[in-house]
Amino acid sequence: MLSRASLRIPSSLSSTYRTLTKKTSNLGGALIIGAGPGLGKSLVKRFKLSGYITGASRRTVGGLDFLSSSLDRSYDGYDARNEEHVKAMFSDFDEACDGNIQVVVFNIGANIKFPILDTTKRKFEKCWEMACLSGFLVGKEAASHMLSKPPSPPSGLGTIIFTGASASLRGSSSFSAFSVAKGGLRQLSQSMSRELGPKNIHVSHVVIDGAVDSPFIREMFSDKIDKLPEHCIINPDEVAESYMHLHMQTVRGRSCWTHEMDLRPSLEKW
Repeated sequence: MLSRASLRIPSSLSSTYRTLTKKTSNLGGALIIGAGPGLGKSLVKRFKLSGYITGASRRTVGGLDFLSSSLDRSYDGYDARNEEHVKAMFSDFDEACDGNIQVVVFNIGANIKFPILDTTKRKFEKCWEMACLSGFLVGKEAASHMLSKPPSPPSGLGTIIFTGASASLRGSSSFSAFSVAKGGLRQLSQSMSRELGPKNIHVSHVVIDGAVDSPFIREMFSDKIDKLPEHCIINPDEVAESYMHLHMQTVRGRSCWTHEMDLRPSLEKW
């Protein structure tokens, strides 16, 4: 197994890379890719509460400071579009949980809204890179580490969850780039599920249809949210419970697994 010194962490990230060495359990590790102050924060705290070794990444340097007390491994400034970053992150996290990565959640959003004539080649490519290409790199690396586990318990046993959106299912006006990227991520998750299910890896795709409560959403819609019922936006802690439920299906056995789940507020028109 690679040592931390041999990971070749890019020098540009060395000042922001933080490792908290205390191991909190023997349940294995839960790694959240794209951990913001909404759902990402709730996911980290939910798996931490259950006793999992927790790790998280965020592309923005300094973007994980708000989570530092909940993390055993912090991959601050890591870009999931960069294969070198992804490989280094998984190698280090694998070491942190003694080769037992149990859960990987791909939670990168990349939601952009532009009319087709204002959607430049770069905007289209960047959206696809963030929401689809990075999902491929993360999913592939997660599967590689899970399949390398020793034969007992069942080799490869683990859960990979991709966070989707309404755009995963349909294209909407001014969301061409986002719809293509999220639709591609959904197809990736389906292919991985069919290939990896027989190898004991549970791959799920969660369609989140609605706004998830976060500081960004509160600021973006500050003039509307206070006038609406409390349950008009999605509680991220409730979403985290659903993700934990998916992983508990994996833990309990392999006779009843959910591939796709959709979550929305009761007020959402769908």
